Amino acid sequence: MKQLEQRIHALLDANAAATLAGIRRGIEKESLRITTDGTLAQTPHPTALGSALTHPYITTDYSEALLEFITPPTTEVHKPLAFLEQLHRYVYSHIGDEVLWVNSMPCMISKDSDVPVAQYGNSNVGRMKTIYREGLGHRYGRKMQTIAGIHYNFSYPETFWQLHQQLEGDDAPLQTYISRRYFDLTRNFQRYSWLLVYLFGASPALCKSFLAGREHQLDTFDHTLYKPFATSLRMSDLGYQNNAQSSLAISYNNLDEYVETLTHAIKTPEAAYERFGVKNAAGNYQQLNANILQIENEYYSSIRPKRTINSGERPTTALQKRGVEYIEIRALDLNPFEPVGINQQEIRFLDLFATYCLLMESPQLEACDLNASKSNLQKVVYEGRNTSVELCRWGKAVSLKDWATEKLEQMQPIAELFDRAHGGNDYANALARQQEKVSTPDATPSARILEKLEGREQSFFQFAMNQALAHRDHFLSRQRCDDTNARLEQLAASSLEEQATLDQTEEPSFEEYLADYFRD
Repeated sequence: MKQLEQRIHALLDANAAATLAGIRRGIEKESLRITTDGTLAQTPHPTALGSALTHPYITTDYSEALLEFITPPTTEVHKPLAFLEQLHRYVYSHIGDEVLWVNSMPCMISKDSDVPVAQYGNSNVGRMKTIYREGLGHRYGRKMQTIAGIHYNFSYPETFWQLHQQLEGDDAPLQTYISRRYFDLTRNFQRYSWLLVYLFGASPALCKSFLAGREHQLDTFDHTLYKPFATSLRMSDLGYQNNAQSSLAISYNNLDEYVETLTHAIKTPEAAYERFGVKNAAGNYQQLNANILQIENEYYSSIRPKRTINSGERPTTALQKRGVEYIEIRALDLNPFEPVGINQQEIRFLDLFATYCLLMESPQLEACDLNASKSNLQKVVYEGRNTSVELCRWGKAVSLKDWATEKLEQMQPIAELFDRAHGGNDYANALARQQEKVSTPDATPSARILEKLEGREQSFFQFAMNQALAHRDHFLSRQRCDDTNARLEQLAASSLEEQATLDQTEEPSFEEYLADYFRD
């Protein structure tokens, strides 16, 4: 706490607000394409949207039906949402009668085979992406891979790091310092991510079809499964049917340990995956390899340190060579009350939260710390809106309400810093809105969803479908920007041409390509 105060005061005294104005943000948002009767779309990725392999802003995630919208990084706070709005308007003009599902938890999927795996063409890079997804389906089940969320990409400008390093009296090479401090941030994020899940969790319920044939301890009404005080069932362990990842001990203590432990998981065979084999009897790939992780991205984490990769480069290689460039926050549910799944207040609070995690003292994460963080998160996932639920704070019990109140109060001077950077009091207002949610749990998105279900006696599916149709009407009723529309049409065409070129280019065999990709 003392270190936090000292760092904040030093930044305030040094007029660091100007450097915070250079923070870059980007959003990745997933949405399932569905039919008007609520079933998963079985149609291919629409040609009018371009190539899912090469388009920079519109692609697919696990499934051919799971769209992913990507905004370019920008220093202007309002730009990501504005661009997401335009992307959604463009997509809706090219998907016919299909609708975008607006909740994180899917619906109306009766069996795994109903989920079409994303296709990326015949090139080696395209085949690798599809086979990786086939492997995920075999390992965890395809239905689990249809869970959608929002990823928030965030980086501080070099001017901020230079000033911050000077104030800290640190004389390490700048990139070494930057990487070290980003890892400080990620450790604290894991300690305190339960707060984000409480404030923004929006998946307290789901369709029975998602867990058909599986044991669970959720309550039931109509065709809905839920927990009365749940916040984000998306962040629970419900999706994973295989526990191989639960034994992983990926270290966030520093860059070298992170790369070393992640690489170990990519190179260590897993007996369960060896049993069903890399290839089937016909000689077709079922997974990239039989190791605990096929590639780095298979490791599920609520936050990732990232570095932009070059073509054919592994993420860990990029990190090791050039250090951490930005962080990716992955703990966010889609907000079904917002057309694009997230709002400006949430973005501003994420800025505050990330900066709080950076400035707060961040000891190394020991095994007991990791276990406490996981336990806290699961308690908030299932019981969070009972704000008297007790969490573990440095080995001592504390109520969620008391700890959350303390954290938000500590963020107030950080909000002042950001408001100096941008003018006005938008960050202070965003913080105040979160404080209201702590004192009034009924104001959280998860509570608002359950109120809709219980108040109108409608199922989760009915609520979600109504929201999806309302958001569709929102996008179709608004005029598209001519310049943006023309740009997206041009990008769709050029991305298709780029993929066609890749598909027709003579390459080494896929086996050689994989061997080269995984070569040290």
